[in-house]
Amino acid sequence: MEIIKVVSFAFISLFIVLVFKRRRDELAIHISIAAGILIFLFMMDKITSVLQLLQELALKANIDFVYLNIVFKILGIAYLASFCSEICKDAGESNLAGKVEFAGKILILVLAIPILMAVLQSILKIM
Repeated sequence: MEIIKVVSFAFISLFIVLVFKRRRDELAIHISIAAGILIFLFMMDKITSVLQLLQELALKANIDFVYLNIVFKILGIAYLASFCSEICKDAGESNLAGKVEFAGKILILVLAIPILMAVLQSILKIM
């Protein structure tokens, strides 16, 4: 199971970070960020397979790919903003983490407008 690998790697990384935190705090932050990036890269294969499945389902359901691409972009923004925010929090920059989360929410809202317009147009057609 992949989660056992991820958790094991995270615990080993945590141990290394805690050892270095007492001696060289800045190096501990770099190790923590590198561990987070490696976990993210390890999950990229799984994310890709989920996106491919969603594309296949959209083809079967005859959904326009424009909307599907928007949904993929929204998911990407949400995950990347959350990931970056957590890294900022780990580095002790909660203020910056909040700004990244805010920017992610605004970008998601901007991308969601075409989908909202399509839903409203569908509702108007039904009425």
